[in-house]
Amino acid sequence: MSYRPVPRRSVLANAIYGLLNPIPFGFFVAALIFDVVYSRSGEILWMKAAAWLIAIGLVFAIIPRVVNLVQVWITSRRSTVAAERLDFWLNLLAIIVAVINAFVHSRDAYAVMPAGVWLSALTVLLLAISHIVIAVQPTAPGSLVHE
Repeated sequence: MSYRPVPRRSVLANAIYGLLNPIPFGFFVAALIFDVVYSRSGEILWMKAAAWLIAIGLVFAIIPRVVNLVQVWITSRRSTVAAERLDFWLNLLAIIVAVINAFVHSRDAYAVMPAGVWLSALTVLLLAISHIVIAVQPTAPGSLVHE
């Protein structure tokens, strides 16, 4: 019987990931709320604020995705579980949808509706599913999951 040690993931990378990963979700949820308010009121302030929230959420989504990319696909490929890979793909798809949503929000006034609401809702849904997938996975030593 041979023993092969499981490569440990960086504590610093786990800390950065744990600190920054929830931030984009909050920005995208706020953007969804602002989009819904804008669709009901027609007040341009809400659409502009949603556009800014989406842009800021995308900025904050970059670092956790890079950490996730390195840890899941490069440094510890053999020790990752399927849930971590699914989480990566769901987050990547959510970021792609959010980028499209940012372009939709660059339109003028009410041309943002209804696509802006649907894209915001899809972004939030994908991120929520990825958080659920990670939350229900069995924890592995050195994984990105925080207890």
